[in-house]
This record gives sequence, structure tokens and C-alpha cells, in this order.
Amino acid sequence: MKRILSLITVTLLVASAAQAQPAKRRVASTPTAATATEQTTAKAKSATDRASLMFPTTAAMPEDVVWKRDIYRQLDLTKDKNAPMYYPVEPMGRQVNLFTYLFRLILTGRITAYTYKLDGNESFDDKDKLAVKDMLERYGIYYEESGSKLTVADSDVPSAEAKRYYIKESIYMDQRTGTFTTKVTALCPILMRGADEFSTDATPYPLFWVKYDDVAPWLAKLPMMPSDLNNVTNMTADDFFVMNRYEGKIYKTNNMQGKVLANYCETDSDMVAEQTRIEKQINDFKKNVWGNGFLPDTTKKDSLDAEMAAKEEKPSKGLLFGRKKPKSTDTTAKSGTADAAKSSATKKEKSEAPASPRVSARRQRR
Repeated sequence: MKRILSLITVTLLVASAAQAQPAKRRVASTPTAATATEQTTAKAKSATDRASLMFPTTAAMPEDVVWKRDIYRQLDLTKDKNAPMYYPVEPMGRQVNLFTYLFRLILTGRITAYTYKLDGNESFDDKDKLAVKDMLERYGIYYEESGSKLTVADSDVPSAEAKRYYIKESIYMDQRTGTFTTKVTALCPILMRGADEFSTDATPYPLFWVKYDDVAPWLAKLPMMPSDLNNVTNMTADDFFVMNRYEGKIYKTNNMQGKVLANYCETDSDMVAEQTRIEKQINDFKKNVWGNGFLPDTTKKDSLDAEMAAKEEKPSKGLLFGRKKPKSTDTTAKSGTADAAKSSATKKEKSEAPASPRVSARRQRR
């Protein structure tokens, strides 16, 4: 009887311990799709944190800068300076181009992409996060879905069509160091589609915005070939943007009306003139911020002084200490010759005349 009571007591204790198990622990013991998604997100976030620690980037822009100018540029990857972002078009071993690299990071959830709006303004709010599956279906990119995982083959990544980029850069003055910095703050790849044998004009399709600070730790691990003259991949994609080695035309600036240059530039020549004017405004501010632009321009004055000094050191022919020599006339020459002949004759007569005796007067004695 005692054994039966002890068995019943042990059974009740085990049952009460099972009921007292925390709810979170019980749910974790039976994984679901939501739990798997959370674990994938957590792994991606931890990988991003590790990348940030292993590959630290430049310091963030201070919030209390005294001057800042935000401009948007369009980069054409067919230009020589921008070619490192485009080649190789298809992956070659460990070498991939920038679009393929960004596409893989977004597909695996390591970085977050944000929707490109019709007005072209970027927004990094949670409500503007891009649904990757919607983007793939919208632009006809073939993919395979396995649970919550999306897979795209290398041959289906439209890296060859990503021939342009929009970038946003902030030019600011740091009053602590007294220096100017040009920092890239956002990237947007653009697909160029529609060109065929009947039409040479391709239509641009901006895909998404990514925040540069989010992708900078990953770009620091992407090697790039700096030029055709040096095939050593001793430069990273982050170095490429930090050193501003790209080349792009301004198509928009932050202004109170939110207009792009195409809204008020009617012709191509007006567009070029406006782009030149904006570049000049920025360069003039950098030059004049310390007052250097308000100093007199002494370059021209110094050149004139040097020219006058050279003339004084080497007088021209016919000048003597800055004055002209008097012209010799025939009369002056003849008179000079007669005077010279007379003086020589007088000297000759004196030399030929006999010497006169010396006369001395003595005083007689008395």
C-alpha cells in the first residue's frame, strides 16, 4: 500500500512540474514557420553586427553641422570611372559586380531595401520597407520559393541590365575639424530595359533604395579592380565610394519646392549650365568659407611687377637709363673733329719749340 501511495505521489509531482513549464519554452519545443523567420532575422542581424565590428567604416555625419548640401547624381556604368561597379557582369569565381552583391544581400535578409517612390525621394521608415517577393514579380525575375526562402540563380540575376545608379551624397562642413566631407548616404540601382533592334532608347527602372551606412560593412568586403592599368583587386567597394572615385551628373538637389533639374531646365544646354552652376556654388563656398575668396587677386599684379622689373634691368636698344641718346649731326661731328685737330697741333708746336734760358736775379751786396 505504501508503494502504491509513493508511486501516485511521484506521478502527481511530475505532472505538476510539466504544467509549470514556461509557455515560451513549450512553444520553442515545437518550431513553427514564424519561429523560423525570427531565427533567420536574428541570424542576419547578428551577421550584420559582426560585419560592422570587423569592418568599421568612416564616422557618421554629425547632426549639428553648420553647413550641408544634399545632391543627387546619376552614375552611368558605361563610363570608365564607373566601370568597377559593373564588371564582371557575370560572377567569375569570387568576383561579382556591385548589383549582384547587393541583390544577394537583400535576398538573404542581411540588409534592408526600401521602396523607390514615384517622386524619387528616399524614405527609410519601416512602412517603406521593400517586399522582395513583390519586387521579383514586378520586374519578371525568375525565382524559386522553398518555405520562406527565396532562391534566384546566377543566370537569372539581371546584373547586365543594371547599367545606372542613383546616389545621394551630402557635402558638409565639420566645424570641429574645419574640413569638408563628401559622404554617400544612399544608393539606388537602375535597370535599363526596352532597347532592341527597333529602338535604341532604353527605359530606366529604379529598383530600390538602400542606406549606405547599412551596406558599408559589407561593401568593405567586396574587392574591386581600380583600373585597366592595375589588375590587382587592392580596393574595396567602400573605398570606391569613400574616396569619391565615381563620376556622375547632378539631376536633383534638395530644395524647398522638391523640383528636379528637368522640371525647370527646358533644353539640354540649360541642364548643363545648371549643373555647372551648382558645382561652382559648392566649390566657391569651400574656397570662400575661410575668407580666402575675399582677398585681392595678386597673381596679375605680381606678373606685371615682374615684367616691369625685367624692363628696368635690361634697357632696350637706344636707351640709356631710360632716356634716349642725343642724335649726332654732321655739324657736331665736324666741330668735334676740328677741335681735336687744333688741340693736337698746339701740343705739337709746344713740343717742337726750343727751350728758353732761365733768368735768375741775384741780389747785390752793398
